[in-house]
Amino acid sequence: MSEYADFANPAALDLSHAQLSVLVPFYRDDPMPLAKALAAGAETSGLPVEILLFDDGEPDPELNAAVNVGIRDFTVATRLLTSRRNVGRAAGRNRLASAAIGDWLLFLDADMTIGPDFLRGWLDLISQYEFDAAFGGYTADPVTRGDHRLHAALARSSDENTADRRNRIGATAFCTSNLLVKADLMRSTPFDEHFTGWGWEDVDWAVRADQRGELVHFDHPAGHSGWQTPDILLRKFKDAAVNYARLLEKHPQLAQLPGAKAARFLKAVPGQALLRGVWALMAQSPVAPMKARTTALKLWRASWAAEAIHS
Repeated sequence: MSEYADFANPAALDLSHAQLSVLVPFYRDDPMPLAKALAAGAETSGLPVEILLFDDGEPDPELNAAVNVGIRDFTVATRLLTSRRNVGRAAGRNRLASAAIGDWLLFLDADMTIGPDFLRGWLDLISQYEFDAAFGGYTADPVTRGDHRLHAALARSSDENTADRRNRIGATAFCTSNLLVKADLMRSTPFDEHFTGWGWEDVDWAVRADQRGELVHFDHPAGHSGWQTPDILLRKFKDAAVNYARLLEKHPQLAQLPGAKAARFLKAVPGQALLRGVWALMAQSPVAPMKARTTALKLWRASWAAEAIHS
């Protein structure tokens, strides 16, 4: 049995080239709302686009089957790639990039939302400016559950930045949620698959890609709606510490990042690990001020990073 299954709808079977390949990995999250929005935007304007979806490990066979059926009637070229095993964020995006036939690759997360002119906006930017990769940013979609408020607040305070601010920060402000890159650059600079689990493979990629091409930031956001509960955020931030340590080992110049400075400071504090319980309780408290909760979450993340880094 092949390691991957590849289903192409009739439009994809007839397509030999595209200007833009939209690449959407998913793991349990339903990619169909985003896929339908992408297809609608491409259909109404005749954009030269293909859509590639990647089910990483098929944890939900019913969802996979529904996506397979759902894309059959798209008039836009759409493919569903299904991995027989979970390969992770970096490897999954590399598989998508390898399968794409577009001159440009646009990475989106399955839980993102877009407007009807989103794809046209990216193609207009391609025609107007010279660059090799760009991050369009994202905005926080409205929260409908109380236990998602912390994640949304963290996103607004840390990640919802204008292009001007992100351009001042540079490559480390890149992430794979709404990342546009030339296919040639991606072929020469794939994601490092040693980054397993969650986090930081996108920053590592951007730092390396910045040495090979022109990276820029635009104000062309997609909506972010994949909110997590506080307990899941705590677990993900703990697990991401290993990847953060790897990032700093590969790129010593990033030691001046605020997160790295905070981790080094906490590493020098005797018994700082004992404070994690306090920070976890504060982050999860629905009655604590939101500023205190987001600060506690950042301290929790820095504390585990301190545990992982070597200096």
